[in-house]
Amino acid sequence: MQIYNSMSRKKEEFKPIHPGKVNIYACGPTVYNYFHIGNARPFITFDVLRRQLEREGYEVTFVQNFTDIDDKMIRRANEEGITVKELGERFIKEYFIDAAALGVRKATVHPKATEHIQEIIDLVSKLIENGHAYATPSGDVYYRVSAFPGYGKLSGQNVEDREMGASERLDVETEKEAPADFTLWKAQKPGEPAWESPWGMGRPGWHIECSAMSMKYLGETFDIHCGGKDLLFPHHENEIAQSEGATGKPFVNYWMHNGFINVDNQKMSKSLNNFFTVRDISKEYDLEAVRLFMLSAHYRSPINFSRDQIEAANASLNRLYTARDNLAFQQENGEERPLNGEEEAFVVRLKEYEAKFDAAMDDDLNTADALGAIFELVKDANVVVQAGVAKEAAAKALISLKAICDVLGILTRENDDLTDEVRQMVAERAEARKNKDWKRSDELRDAIRAAGYILEDTKQGQKVRKSQEG
Repeated sequence: MQIYNSMSRKKEEFKPIHPGKVNIYACGPTVYNYFHIGNARPFITFDVLRRQLEREGYEVTFVQNFTDIDDKMIRRANEEGITVKELGERFIKEYFIDAAALGVRKATVHPKATEHIQEIIDLVSKLIENGHAYATPSGDVYYRVSAFPGYGKLSGQNVEDREMGASERLDVETEKEAPADFTLWKAQKPGEPAWESPWGMGRPGWHIECSAMSMKYLGETFDIHCGGKDLLFPHHENEIAQSEGATGKPFVNYWMHNGFINVDNQKMSKSLNNFFTVRDISKEYDLEAVRLFMLSAHYRSPINFSRDQIEAANASLNRLYTARDNLAFQQENGEERPLNGEEEAFVVRLKEYEAKFDAAMDDDLNTADALGAIFELVKDANVVVQAGVAKEAAAKALISLKAICDVLGILTRENDDLTDEVRQMVAERAEARKNKDWKRSDELRDAIRAAGYILEDTKQGQKVRKSQEG
């Protein structure tokens, strides 16, 4: 697999530290609200990365954290009159609901910052001991950026850039040695949650949480760290400084960052009223279609979220489900016979489509081209199904289609999902058609459609599937 490494700014062949095993850390949400459509893109992208690596035989340890202590969380908890812990637990539950609806699998480990306070304190203490950090009289602890010569190697931003961004805050951060220094530990303010530490009651800074949690579960040097492009600086830059400053070892071998999402060709922002949570979107759109839309462009490219784009993705999803259901129907009802020459050639082409899919995925996770291979398979399968393909060929096509769609996390709904009521109507309609009672047949067809199912009359009989219309 070739991966574009944000550190080297080029594609590199992926070579894991431990043969056959891959360790990945993905930055997770700050749990003070439902996550938004911009958050959804890295969750989906790196879920697919994990799935493809597993398809290739790797044992993947995938860690995605929850930031459950943060200024935004404190503000919202105070507004609602609840504890930060209660707020965090509520939105962690909501995260799993929305992530599951998007087809995002649970991580191997979902560490919470508040459950790793000791690891964070130990890491901060080590940085103070080796001169990379310093405590202030008020109980804050800062990272000494000047002590880390490699600062800026990921983002390309140097210390001067950081100082320019920090200059406007000098009046409230007078205990800093330099404007570029950043917070590792924050002294407690009245009414804030806090933990005991060698520097007094306080709480961790955001950046140090990820360093402590990733190294606990994946080691001091691990394979892949990923997240949105917006995290590249300062968050990931600061993680490198903290981690390498503490251990003296390379922190991560490959850095992966996904591109931004625009909404109707505009940058997403609350002021433009185009800031949507996934929960909002689920009320109007099928989230599986949203996932397919996200994968229709290369993960490093910007992508434009719009109604037209989602409707196009939904139409594509319907094509996939129709092809799958047709194959399943043919597998059940087709002829039980040896394959003819055309069918044998079709089975050979199935492996070619899978190889084309894998080649695209191994080219820096090119999901757009991988989808192209899937639709080539579907187009070919539709032709052979129309010709009345043998059961065995239909079964092999179904296996190939499901295998590569599973990597993208799509086509996951069961096709045998008829309710008892719909089954009864389908059986009754078959009887009505047998008796040439066309009026009753039409009434039942309309009732089946109203129940959310699509019914098709084919030469093999009635075919029914759940509508995917959003």
